[in-house]
Amino acid sequence: MAVDNVPPLTSDSPSGLAAVEREISRACRDARRERASVTLVAVSKTFDADAIEPVIHAGQRVFGENRVQEAKSKWPDLMAKHQGLALHLIGPLQSNKAKEAVALFDAIHSVDRASLCEALAKEIVKQDRHPELFVQLNTGEEPQKAGIAPADADAFIASCRDVYGLRISGLMCIPPVEDPPAPHFALTAKIAARNGLKLLSMGMSADFETAIQLGATHVRVGSAIFGHR
Repeated sequence: MAVDNVPPLTSDSPSGLAAVEREISRACRDARRERASVTLVAVSKTFDADAIEPVIHAGQRVFGENRVQEAKSKWPDLMAKHQGLALHLIGPLQSNKAKEAVALFDAIHSVDRASLCEALAKEIVKQDRHPELFVQLNTGEEPQKAGIAPADADAFIASCRDVYGLRISGLMCIPPVEDPPAPHFALTAKIAARNGLKLLSMGMSADFETAIQLGATHVRVGSAIFGHR
């Protein structure tokens, strides 16, 4: 079972992190996978540096943010204070923020359109910095959500590679809230496999165990660690 009774206060975040780690380890054992095959991305969006520090001190090193501007306001100082941190952008990225995103983030999970590919390709060459790139799928084809429709995924991935010269490492998906997540995770894994992509960013606080069973290499967990926003 995923962690349901998440701590309401950020002061309890180390215990939330420990509980999530136990659940990830259990899910990996059940799936006969090595614990090291799953990266926990602790989603720290909306939490300030004082709330994040206890989680860093508890041993967490990979964090996720939704917005470039928010990340810029807190992470440069945290990274200067703590060695070995990695920062992932898990929210939508505007093309005009590509320069800042390439400079700040170690991974970008939301590649989803040609204009963004063009902007990222330009900045990657200019900065000689190569964040891991994930194509975001809209597996539920929800009109309010960003992401590539599954039927268009193969062509888009090929375009990322062949037209823009991007190194795509994996896929990311966010299933519709009202749907069972497993079919969406399975579809994402199938598309990744046929395109030779090894990384799968799937699963959040409520469903990361299911995602691990279906091959997730990155799980994005916020409320189960930091508490409700």
